[in-house]
Amino acid sequence: MAENETTATEADLARHAEKMAKKKQAREKIMATKTDEKGLIIVHTGKGKGKSTAGFGMIFRHIAHGKPCAVVQFIKGAWATGERDLIEKHFGDLCQFYTLGEGFTWETQDRARDVAMAQKAWEKAKELIRDETNSMVLLDEINIALRYDYIDVNEVVDFLKNEKPYMTHVVLTGRNAKEELIEVADLVTEMELVKHPFRSGIKAQIGVEF
Repeated sequence: MAENETTATEADLARHAEKMAKKKQAREKIMATKTDEKGLIIVHTGKGKGKSTAGFGMIFRHIAHGKPCAVVQFIKGAWATGERDLIEKHFGDLCQFYTLGEGFTWETQDRARDVAMAQKAWEKAKELIRDETNSMVLLDEINIALRYDYIDVNEVVDFLKNEKPYMTHVVLTGRNAKEELIEVADLVTEMELVKHPFRSGIKAQIGVEF
């Protein structure tokens, strides 16, 4: 009986190996057709956590590869964050970091001021994107500024389509990404909220939220 079980297991392993070999061959065939490179327009949106985190993950990848990049924060500029502290202290030579927001709109309670700050951030963003030495530019929480019409989404889309250098990656984060932006993007990820500690009375914590 034990011998039969061993034989069956060996047969299962053989079938698995054959199946994986076929998958590998099919995958390699597909990958062989993917030869183009271009600067991507990347959108991280949705109600779930991780939008800015994903964007900073790519910024740190650029830093790790020695590729110049930049960050513009449209909303969170008033907050001290681990990402900003780390980049400014250790990687300022590779990554320019601009914190031009002053907090969420309900904190400032001054629409005219919010619009002015968002416009200032957008002007800096355009400058950084036009600079072809920057391989990637992260526009953190720009979707919030677009949602409240602090910046014209059509202007942003037109700029990305017509002025972004071909090989520059631009990452735009924030919930409620507008359809016009989603349409022009190359990669869109929606973070889905399944469960959040805030609902259980847990506040934002160092190393998780900031």
